Amino acid sequence: MVDRQDVISALVLDGEAVDALVANLPEADWARPTPAPGWTVAHQVAHLTATFRLAGLAAGDPEAFRAVAAGIGQDMDGAVQQALKPYLAKAPKLLLESWQTERRAAEEALAAVPADRPLPWLVRPLTAPVLAAAGMMELFGHGQDIADALGERREHTDRIRYLVEFAVRTWDFGYQARGLTPPETTFRFEITAPSGARWEFGPAGAEQRVSGPAVDFCLLVTRRRHRDDLALTARGEDAEAWLDLAQAYRGPAGPGRTPGQFRSTGH
Repeated sequence: MVDRQDVISALVLDGEAVDALVANLPEADWARPTPAPGWTVAHQVAHLTATFRLAGLAAGDPEAFRAVAAGIGQDMDGAVQQALKPYLAKAPKLLLESWQTERRAAEEALAAVPADRPLPWLVRPLTAPVLAAAGMMELFGHGQDIADALGERREHTDRIRYLVEFAVRTWDFGYQARGLTPPETTFRFEITAPSGARWEFGPAGAEQRVSGPAVDFCLLVTRRRHRDDLALTARGEDAEAWLDLAQAYRGPAGPGRTPGQFRSTGH
């Protein structure tokens, strides 16, 4: 799974891709609504800023991170809203500067940590490579919301593998979010990379299988597209049900997206 330090380089490149979406954005466009109900482009960037600040603290100042995390408690939704407020109060130019500062600080802090050293995190300790992959998941999901709001089409490379690996690692989060017990079975994931390479996870003889393009898989697990609009297939009752539940993040699943919502614009 994710145990290589070059995931940090992938995180940097994904962060730069999000920067490119908003760096020259007219001020009025920061108020554009995104597919996430009630969230504008500014909300998306503010969320990323707050998240990367936490990651930077976890890697660079664990004691400060623990102090912040202690104040979050069990109300993750409330904590997210509180974390956004100081950034949303900023003018777009200053919000952009805050985002770029916190992103670079997190990247540098994560790169400086030995790959096998556990770092404190919100639920359980994670290594820097795994935390970086979680950061890629945040960049993918919120970056997609920004791109959708702006009518931009994103290009993806095989560095998306780190996000695929993270989603396979967290395959049971969708059950946890709904208070369900995960099935006592092992899934097989057969994913096609943007380059056409084949990535395989899980036992070759598994009866429960999910297959399809890597970008579609990541759109599913970040709940940025409905399964009906993705070229993913499942074999087995549990795998079929998983396509409705999949998410690669902790906390409430949220409403997700509706069938056909983006069918005319593609991915």
